[in-house]
Amino acid sequence: MNKIILKLENLNKKYSGNVDNLHIIRDLNLEVNEGDFISILGKSGSGKSTLLNLIGMLDKPDSGKIFIDGEEVEILNEEQLDLVKNKKLGFVFQFHYLLPEFTALENVMLPGLVSDYKNKKRVEERAYELLKEVGMDHRMTHKPMELSGGEKQRVAIARALMNSPKILLMDEPTGNLDEETSEMIHKLLKKINLEKKQTIIVVTHSKELANLSNKKLYLKKGVLDLEENNHI
Repeated sequence: MNKIILKLENLNKKYSGNVDNLHIIRDLNLEVNEGDFISILGKSGSGKSTLLNLIGMLDKPDSGKIFIDGEEVEILNEEQLDLVKNKKLGFVFQFHYLLPEFTALENVMLPGLVSDYKNKKRVEERAYELLKEVGMDHRMTHKPMELSGGEKQRVAIARALMNSPKILLMDEPTGNLDEETSEMIHKLLKKINLEKKQTIIVVTHSKELANLSNKKLYLKKGVLDLEENNHI
C-alpha cells in the first residue's frame, strides 16, 4: 500500500479585493502518495500558485488542514515549521533564485549547511553528487551569471534535492526557458521521479511537462478536477 505523503482537507483561501473577497481555494481536498508525479494545470489566475504556496507553507489557509508526512502543519510552532520546510520540502520556481555571489556548488550546499553546518565536507560531497546527477558537475565552480537559463534551473533543482525532501514543489519550472531547454528539464524531472521515487508536484502551463506526470489535476473555481473539460 502506498504511503500518503501529503493530505489536504477542506482547504480554503480568500484574498480581499477592491470590491469583494476572492475565494481562490474552495473546500479543496487532495491526497498525494509517495512517488507520485502530479501536475496542476489551470487558467492564469485560477489559484495554482496559491495552492502550491499553501502546500509549501509559504502562505496560510483561512481554514482546513494540511498534513505533510503525517504531520498536521497548523499545530507546529515556527521552529518546527522551519524544520519541515528545510527537511521535507524542496522548492523550484520559474526564476532560479540562485545567490549571485556563490558558485553553483555553494548554492546547492546552502540548504544542507542550514541543517548540517558541522559537517561541511559531507554537505559538499552530497552537493557535488547532485550536480553530477543533473549534468552540472563540470560547471560547479561557475557563478550564476556565467550559466545559461537551463543550467541555472538544473542547479536550482539540485539545490531543491539537497536535503532529500519528501516532496519537490515546482512552480512553472520551465516557464522562462526555450522549447529545447524545457524538454531537457522535463526529461530530467521524469528521471528523478522514476529513479529516486521522488514525489513531485508541479504547477505548469506546459502540456508537454504535464503529460510526463502520472496524474494531471485541473484547478477551476478553487476546486481540483481530474477531467480537463477545456480548463486550459
